[in-house]
Amino acid sequence: MKKVMFVTLLSVLLLVLAACTNKDDEAETAKEGTAATNHADMESTKATGNMAEFAKAPEQVNENASENLLTLNTKNVTRIPTSDPIETSIYVSQTVWPATHKENQPGTVILTPLGSWQNAMASTDLIHHPNNGPLLFIQKDSIPANVLNEIKRLNPIGNTNGTQVMVMGDVSDVVLSQLTDYKVERITGENPADFAKNIDEAYAKVSGGYPNGVIIASADEEDKLYTIPAVNWIAHMPEPVLYVSKTEIPEETIAALEKRKSKANIYILGPESVISKDLEKQLKEYGKVQRIGAEANDPSAVSIEFAKFKDEETGFGWGLTGSGHGVSFVSTESPEVAIAAAPFSHLGKHAPLIWLDKGQLQQETYDFLAGIKPMFKDTPTEGPYNHAYLVGDTAAIPYQTQGIIDDKLEIVQENSEGHSGH
Repeated sequence: MKKVMFVTLLSVLLLVLAACTNKDDEAETAKEGTAATNHADMESTKATGNMAEFAKAPEQVNENASENLLTLNTKNVTRIPTSDPIETSIYVSQTVWPATHKENQPGTVILTPLGSWQNAMASTDLIHHPNNGPLLFIQKDSIPANVLNEIKRLNPIGNTNGTQVMVMGDVSDVVLSQLTDYKVERITGENPADFAKNIDEAYAKVSGGYPNGVIIASADEEDKLYTIPAVNWIAHMPEPVLYVSKTEIPEETIAALEKRKSKANIYILGPESVISKDLEKQLKEYGKVQRIGAEANDPSAVSIEFAKFKDEETGFGWGLTGSGHGVSFVSTESPEVAIAAAPFSHLGKHAPLIWLDKGQLQQETYDFLAGIKPMFKDTPTEGPYNHAYLVGDTAAIPYQTQGIIDDKLEIVQENSEGHSGH
């Protein structure tokens, strides 16, 4: 009997010990789980903290940095060192089209006279394939010698129609007489809306059809800085720009929209202060309408919102919210050079346009650059990498601005402030 009682008590004691052990294990497991959760939270907090650091302007600057320079290029930035539109267009042409052999020669060179940014911008739709060529600025009454030299260097091979040079808008007979060695096509228009419609038709003929997507932007002079950020996209993809005013849709733009047979994907660029809400409602008659930069309160913010925008349904938009991209920076003080630099979105790094407000970085630009900061896990040789084109001389965009952009684009180790031994 005593033996039975002893066995029973021993069994109970073992069960109690086992229960205590299980509770200790569960507590330890819970503790470990909490530690794991806290560790993840710490990593997330650390990453967020780094983003906040990346978005800060530098606290100390070196005033001697721009003295005695032998180059204006830096490791993450290629500068086009002029703010003259004609010179810029040649620099860009030579950067994008080496023209050393057939595979990197352009098909068609687009010539557009200075004086109408609206026409010049609409013309960039022709940069895209199958034309595949630069936009070069000329004078209305003549083609400068340096532009003629560049056309000769490029030796354009012609598009699918054999056209080697397209001449945009109203030019003198002297211009046409300077191009007798090339097969030339000319496109004109009565006004910016008519010209944009004619560009849309010309591209449809050479490419085989009208794209459903269109960008609706203001042709008003005071809204130029809100409109020009579209230039890099229309050089990158077949969607054209079509013009409106704040409150009116020109009949030429309506005619172009009607070509889409009520199936247009319409992207309005700019806030309601640029293109009204009532006009947005009118545009819905011709297709689906979305507005880019609705909450933006200045042109720089619109350019950033456009760079970040992506219509997942149609594929329209840059969608720059991560690393591994090219970006093109231009000062708001020299907007025409942004048009000359549009080919940077066509070949190479396919870069959208970001305005620098009077050549300077704003907090919204710091935030954007922090959002695309490239980071590596094990080694920086794996990438991803960002690269910028800076378009303008140092009077337009100071070297100090370039140095900051170069630093903000630099690849760093995940959750670290630098390369950490690499």
